[in-house]
Amino acid sequence: MDKPLQTPPQETEGSNHVLYGSDLIAEALREQNFPYIALNPGASYRGLHDSLVNHLGNETPEIVTCMHEEHAVGIAQGYAKITDRALAVAVHSNVGLMHASMGIFNAWCDRTPMLVIGATGPFDAAKRRPWIEWIHTTVDQADMVRGYTKWDDQPASPEAAVEAIRRGVMLANTRPSGPVYVNLDVSVQEMEITERPELGDISQYPTPEDAEPPKAALEAALEILKTAKRPFIFCGRSSRSLEEWDDRIRLAEALGARTTTHMKLPAGFPTTHPAFIGETGWRLKGTLLEEIQAADAIIMLDWLDAGNTIKLAFPPGQERPPIIHVSNDFHIHRGWNMDYGGLPAVDVTIPTVTSTTVRALLEGLDAGPAKATHKGWDVPEVSGQGEIGLMDLARAFHHASRDREICITGRPLGWPQNANEITHPLGFLGHTGGGGLGAGPSIAVGAALGLRETGASRRAVAILGDGDYTMGLTAIWNAATLRLPVLFLIANNHSYYNDEDHQIKVARRRGRPEENAPIGQRMQGPDPDLAGLARSLGLEAPDPVTDLADLPGALTRALDRVAEGAAVVLDVRVRQEYIGQPMVELS
Repeated sequence: MDKPLQTPPQETEGSNHVLYGSDLIAEALREQNFPYIALNPGASYRGLHDSLVNHLGNETPEIVTCMHEEHAVGIAQGYAKITDRALAVAVHSNVGLMHASMGIFNAWCDRTPMLVIGATGPFDAAKRRPWIEWIHTTVDQADMVRGYTKWDDQPASPEAAVEAIRRGVMLANTRPSGPVYVNLDVSVQEMEITERPELGDISQYPTPEDAEPPKAALEAALEILKTAKRPFIFCGRSSRSLEEWDDRIRLAEALGARTTTHMKLPAGFPTTHPAFIGETGWRLKGTLLEEIQAADAIIMLDWLDAGNTIKLAFPPGQERPPIIHVSNDFHIHRGWNMDYGGLPAVDVTIPTVTSTTVRALLEGLDAGPAKATHKGWDVPEVSGQGEIGLMDLARAFHHASRDREICITGRPLGWPQNANEITHPLGFLGHTGGGGLGAGPSIAVGAALGLRETGASRRAVAILGDGDYTMGLTAIWNAATLRLPVLFLIANNHSYYNDEDHQIKVARRRGRPEENAPIGQRMQGPDPDLAGLARSLGLEAPDPVTDLADLPGALTRALDRVAEGAAVVLDVRVRQEYIGQPMVELS
């Protein structure tokens, strides 16, 4: 592997030194302690790029050169999923923002913070270069992403740009978190600064602390919970804090509650705890639904689409227990997209983040330390030979990974429920947020970067479908350039199978041939060489696994190499199918 570019010496200010607007902007990024800025190069922020390299010396932040703007945003999303903090991204003009927009939407739906720096040709038409700076100058450029960002600005001076970055980072990191967009005019970047302005100290612009729960609402919740005999907790959005994780365990144990987590959200509760009933998506069924309907009190901790979950569990007219809803997500509900879900019909609303509420509930309940014993799952070993099913892959992965510290950055559609022992808040990072295909590879790179930056010993593992992998393929190059240990495990069925499954159901309803469902859905003729593509981008990739007998050994070897520091792609050929039952039945 080639050596990384050498860090250039940082420029020092002297009597002949000329300071530019972009130098102040670069310094504003440095004072936020951004370790990296992910970008795909673009002339609209040529001034900022020069300042990052020649004024700051390509340190704090260091440039991560990406092959696509959407990958740059995905890396920032994955990083934030680990650290709960924004990373900086730069996207080129209107065209770069359009490329990045899918990733920004994913981050918005995922409630992950990031600072997206955009740029535009000179808004003063007299200063535009012919053609290129005309097509790359857009009136109200931020309008393209305003429906799915927390805030945006187009500052008209370097000083205003510094304030915009300070405000933007503060807003991005304040929960409910999300992306912000700051658009820089080329003229502002290239403006000469004759006298360095006094901008104040960054410590005077902190991120606000999370609000404490209102007293009356907290007392109402405690009154319900102190008399409950069979409470149920929906463990939804939360940070990656181990302290918050332990608090949720203490709350469940203090109440004698049963719990569930959402397959689309990062880990919210240990899957091996006796209180845990199982994972769920938007469908509620089986033992899980029975436990919810048998509950005499329900707590929803910032649950994804709480309103529709309540309707599914308790249809209108059906008797239901009192419901306590803890969330401040309503602060960023917008009219452009309906990612907020249904309006929850609840009995007590606590309008803040779950961490402060859970802590206050524990104090009100006089709860002691956690004490339940966790128990590993009894999962059959895979054996035999022949084709590989998705359940085979899940079981084999369980056994190959169960004694390792890993961080599952994502799982494909159709993956069985209750298929992973998750015992730490970094054990699973949830879904892409907005359902944008192609985000999985870049999110995994960002997560691996975040794990390294925070000193975590865990290794990132992205379990991806082949469609997600191929659409976001070139993002894995950054795993090689950054020397990140990460496993991309591809459940390769040669199909965009979610749509194939839809076509099967449509044909069945209409009485038409189901065998035509694969038409226009399969990636065949020829089959893409996923391993070969990975090797061409600098990663290790053994030959595809096509026989069940070879699967356990291949998984073990791949995980061993990642533990040793390698970036690996493992292509596992699986049947076209979805798994409709959990890997482990919990009760």
